[in-house]
Amino acid sequence: MYANVFTKSVRDKWVAMLVGGVSIGLLLWMGMAVYRSIDTSFYYQLPAAYLDAVGISRDVGGIGGIAYGAMYNLLGAMTVAGLAISFGASTIAGEERNGTIGLLLGNPRSRSYVLGSKIAALIALIVFSGLLLWGAALAVPAILDVDITGVDVSALVVHLAVNALFWGLLAVAIGAWTGNRTAASGGAAGLMVVSWLAVSILPLIERLHDVARAFPWYYFNSSQPELNGIDWGHLAVLSSLSAGLVVVAFIGVNRRDLRDRSTAVTLVDRLRDNPRTRRIGERIAGSARVSGITAKTFSDHQGLMVAVAAILFYLGLLVPPLYNLLPATFTQAMAGLPDAIVNMIGGVDMSTPTGWIQGETFSLVIPIAFIAVLAVVGSRALAGEEADHTMGLLLASPVSRTRILLDKVVAMIAYAVVLGAVAFLSNAAGIILGGLDVGIVNLAAITALGTLLGLVFGAFALALSAATGTVSIAVYGAAGLGLLSYFIDAFFPLADSFKDWAVLSPFHYYLSSDPLVNGMDWGHAAVLAAIFAVLVAASIPLFNRRDLRG
Repeated sequence: MYANVFTKSVRDKWVAMLVGGVSIGLLLWMGMAVYRSIDTSFYYQLPAAYLDAVGISRDVGGIGGIAYGAMYNLLGAMTVAGLAISFGASTIAGEERNGTIGLLLGNPRSRSYVLGSKIAALIALIVFSGLLLWGAALAVPAILDVDITGVDVSALVVHLAVNALFWGLLAVAIGAWTGNRTAASGGAAGLMVVSWLAVSILPLIERLHDVARAFPWYYFNSSQPELNGIDWGHLAVLSSLSAGLVVVAFIGVNRRDLRDRSTAVTLVDRLRDNPRTRRIGERIAGSARVSGITAKTFSDHQGLMVAVAAILFYLGLLVPPLYNLLPATFTQAMAGLPDAIVNMIGGVDMSTPTGWIQGETFSLVIPIAFIAVLAVVGSRALAGEEADHTMGLLLASPVSRTRILLDKVVAMIAYAVVLGAVAFLSNAAGIILGGLDVGIVNLAAITALGTLLGLVFGAFALALSAATGTVSIAVYGAAGLGLLSYFIDAFFPLADSFKDWAVLSPFHYYLSSDPLVNGMDWGHAAVLAAIFAVLVAASIPLFNRRDLRG
């Protein structure tokens, strides 16, 4: 039984880890290639706090130190931790959602045995991913003839893997207690983002500097393992927290009544069960055949949307007022940033209120949030119905495949609008609370462009879902494209030989016009809307011509 559950779990997820590891390796190769073409001395003129936020050590010189910091300390760490969270959320809660927990427990093995097998598989997959990153970290500089003397690659990868294990086990524990995969993945991912932001922002404020120690991300890279080697104290903290999460998970899975997926209650179900909202619920749900497809799809991912919306609301209220607490030395240093680094945060001046809000929230957090939600919605829109064996029920109604797909698209747009509204309203409230001179109309413009950017990657996930019928290919394909697109937009303009290719990235049409200062660039908005429409249109024949799986 142990071997069966362990090997099946590894077999189901190893491709995702392979894709993630190879993607980060390719980004490292591209990053080093770009850095070789430019003068990187400007990095070491930046404030130490800013370098810490993006994962670059001031004391590790050369192209290697910068590339490892940007690609492994930030993008690599978040990618591997995100994959660990995805797997952790599926260990128990995912089996309940898919209706397969009964099959596992029908064997003569305990719940603890099944959970132990899943956790062992999670550890094995993280070790596999770490080995991929370690191999890439040694191979890329050898291929490009880049000197990495002074960089302790092994220590950095060990810290990265232990950090990923903690976040994966957090998702396991939440899923074991709730049986809700969305709550497990959304909660763990949300706490990870909050932890990273806290460790990035709090050290900028002198009286809050030590508060950063309360967040797990601090014990990942604050000791600069690429320079100082493994910090056993910090790893002990993460390992102890991880062990505690294992205990919590075992207690939760053994105390709770596990449920079959058919017992899940959606938001629409709750509305219809309450006498005061029954009429509204019935109107939203519509008939069982057609008009309820959009409402059903919207309810399917309510937990993820609520978790991400809560994070965006928290950040919107928090980040703008923090500008008033920044020391003058920081804002003065930000005013002197070189053009190259300014381009990486959308071409804004971080010493200004608009630059601070864009750099801390809209340059990276908003795209991650929107792409994460809409890629999941797009990937499960069609492939998810096939995986759950509910596509036959939909197609049994007198409705075409095209109509089903378009109803799913309407739900995706609704998700994007809700997240966009939360991002706009919370940041508007934060700007008012902080008394900052930031145009609300321009805030609406950057939020709208971020919404369109998310829809582009959601539509790409939908197209992959329509073409393959496989959820993992769709969601990881969209996430991989998002990562690559961000890299192209952020780093290609730094080198003359690459800068003309930056227009191929959807991110170019998001921030390059500096919408928080200049307002809406309708041409860029039209490009993003056109890409979204083309991807949706391409999904129709892909879905109509494919033999669906039972």
